[in-house]
Amino acid sequence: MPWLELSLTIRAAEQPRVEAALEDLGALSITLQDADAETPDEEAIFEPGVGEIPLWNQIVLNALFDIEADRRGLTAAIADDLPFIEPAHISWREVEDQDWERAWMDQFKPMPFGRRLWVYPWNIEPPEDGGIVVVRLDPGLAFGTGTHPTTAMCLEWVDSQQMAGQLVLDYGCGSGILAIAALKCGAARAVGIDNDPQALLASRDNAERNGVDNALEVYLPGEAPVELADVLVANILAGPLGELAPTFAAAIKPGAPFASSGILFGQHEELLVRYAEWFENLEVRQLEDWVRISGNRKLA
Repeated sequence: MPWLELSLTIRAAEQPRVEAALEDLGALSITLQDADAETPDEEAIFEPGVGEIPLWNQIVLNALFDIEADRRGLTAAIADDLPFIEPAHISWREVEDQDWERAWMDQFKPMPFGRRLWVYPWNIEPPEDGGIVVVRLDPGLAFGTGTHPTTAMCLEWVDSQQMAGQLVLDYGCGSGILAIAALKCGAARAVGIDNDPQALLASRDNAERNGVDNALEVYLPGEAPVELADVLVANILAGPLGELAPTFAAAIKPGAPFASSGILFGQHEELLVRYAEWFENLEVRQLEDWVRISGNRKLA
């Protein structure tokens, strides 16, 4: 069955009011994307700062309605309820229905990272004895499949570390992919932290899917018990990474390795200066337009 899709271009501050009005008018779903993004990658990594509810400056809001909905009546109601929206920023189109889960799965294939680590979609069976470490994944609504360069670089780094018996802290855990990869590579326990409750749910589900749910704990920021980690990985964004540098330093043992990504090339220079206060042996790895910084907590 086709659907009627409404697209509006609005300012960030208008988003809560517009969403509420469209829900009152019968919108079946609402999705957001950055109106100013120039490339798909810019939209792909959207992560809030710690404790923040972020919004882009300009938003394209897409709302789905029943195909039988009165388009003219809805347009008139929007004009009455939301007079600040210019008519030129309103558009309608019919959208054909499809198997959205299948469409996603068709794009998600087994992927290797490093020497032995593979990420498999949950519906594809890996070889029984292939000498590889396999993470089975369904990202749900959270960021992190391995398809983005930032996640890929972090997975490569996890594969390169000695994880046996370690406690791993995954800050900004998203789908749980990095924490789960560390556990599958031999870590004894992992703690995932994210400010998105959906991410915590996805992490729990994926941990159960991989048989490591007893070894993974997930928390909102500030709620995790205080215990120094042996390894830290954080795949978020440059701004929060800079803010969280002292938090990361206080969360891991002296000498502990760390890796952080979500950093666009050019942003890494300021972060290197920032991190040098608490960390050493800093290295930069670039993949496409993105950067990973890794190193160790200073001993003193």
